[in-house]
Amino acid sequence: MPQLHDLTALQLASAYKRGDTTPTEVVDHLLSRIEESDRVGAFTTVSADRARAAAAEAGRTLRSSDRAELPRLFGVPTAVKDLEATAGVRTTLGSALLRDWIPDHNDEIVDVMADAGLIGLGKTTVPEFGAACYTEPEVSAPARSPFDLTRSAAGSSGGAAAAVGALLVPIAQGSDTAGSVRAPASACGVAGLKPSRGLVTDTRSGLSTDVTARPRNREGNYSPVAPSMDSRSRSAWPLCRAYSSII
Repeated sequence: MPQLHDLTALQLASAYKRGDTTPTEVVDHLLSRIEESDRVGAFTTVSADRARAAAAEAGRTLRSSDRAELPRLFGVPTAVKDLEATAGVRTTLGSALLRDWIPDHNDEIVDVMADAGLIGLGKTTVPEFGAACYTEPEVSAPARSPFDLTRSAAGSSGGAAAAVGALLVPIAQGSDTAGSVRAPASACGVAGLKPSRGLVTDTRSGLSTDVTARPRNREGNYSPVAPSMDSRSRSAWPLCRAYSSII
């Protein structure tokens, strides 16, 4: 079998079903790679203990459940963009103002990923408040292309794309209003998917991850008040090595 970090998300899921490896083995392997090989500035925060606990629980579920009934990517490691509030995990939004913020709630996309059985290894690097086409925040190292460390990973999902391109995770979450998934995917040689607007609603947190703050409406989504961005313009979905990794 190839090295664990060479496997796509679907290949890892298939390997679990065959019993070739376990979520714990994969998570430990990738955490070691992140510790030793994150020269691309992919991660602002690594939640190793949390990831290992989730992997152990996923392993128990795989052993005791009908695997055909589990989500397709159950137990596959991933990473969450550092614009998304994640309960119990430092979330900086790329800003020194929020360097030590630990939310007590999840943004919706974080819950969606957890419901799918994905295991988050940490938070990927973003520019301050996601407001740049490059990823060079004060709170962490700049995100670089794994193919040339002198070149930018673009933005604002630069850390996510760098993490996938450097084989630190097989798939990562990004968000895109005006190219924030697509540009980093191009810079890092990976596939970036921007779904239809509104498929996943915007953040539940009291902070907006766009440049302009927006009040919530009664349904808990954000009402558009800025002329250039509204609550339907931002899409949150994956970066991976190939579309065949997730389709």
